Amino acid sequence: MKLIPLLKKILLGSTFVAMLTALYLVFEWVPVERQMGPVQKIFYFHVPSAWVAFLAFFVVFIASIMYLKTKAEVYDIIAGSSAQVGVVFTAIVLITGPIWGRAAWGTWWTWDPRLTTTLILWFIYLAYLIIRNSAKGNEKNYRLAAVFGIIGFIDVPIVFMAARWWRTIHPVVFEADNIGLPPSMLITLMVCLLTFTLLYFVLLLKSMKIEQVERKIQNLKNEALKAY
Repeated sequence: MKLIPLLKKILLGSTFVAMLTALYLVFEWVPVERQMGPVQKIFYFHVPSAWVAFLAFFVVFIASIMYLKTKAEVYDIIAGSSAQVGVVFTAIVLITGPIWGRAAWGTWWTWDPRLTTTLILWFIYLAYLIIRNSAKGNEKNYRLAAVFGIIGFIDVPIVFMAARWWRTIHPVVFEADNIGLPPSMLITLMVCLLTFTLLYFVLLLKSMKIEQVERKIQNLKNEALKAY
């Protein structure tokens, strides 16, 4: 049991070091992009945020399947907590994207396939959280939310492939035969991806802890009402 707190401390420490390293690389080490200037540095936050959103919703997908299969409460808690993190990082994507797009395309928003499907993804999992938060201990509603979380994941590969399937002004960062980034930018991006991944797990664990406490309080209230 003592190993778990130690691992959490290691995770927190690693995340802190990674964040400092990422900030140094982004704002001090990597060269300023010639055409877009300093605004291009949003790229190092935008792409990792999108990655974390995809990861978070994948966890919702897997945990929801496991919850429907086993009915174990822990899987529902994992799914709900991961969805919260995913919605936050999708919001970051939707905020940083238009800032970058204003400099690159001359407009804050365009109904580009990638942008549109990302907005739909945000609404899907926002609806998932609303359904789940309305459950209030009702297992049927938790199962409904789990089904919604599984079906909603269909939009994740659509978002990822949108820039490849349809005509779009959104750039494709990684292609099969060409990464398209200078070494310094690639290194910085990789460090930022690692940093945001670690941050995801920190936030996931914190969110899970909060929900576990909330459920204990709710259970105590229910027991008190029954006793009364």
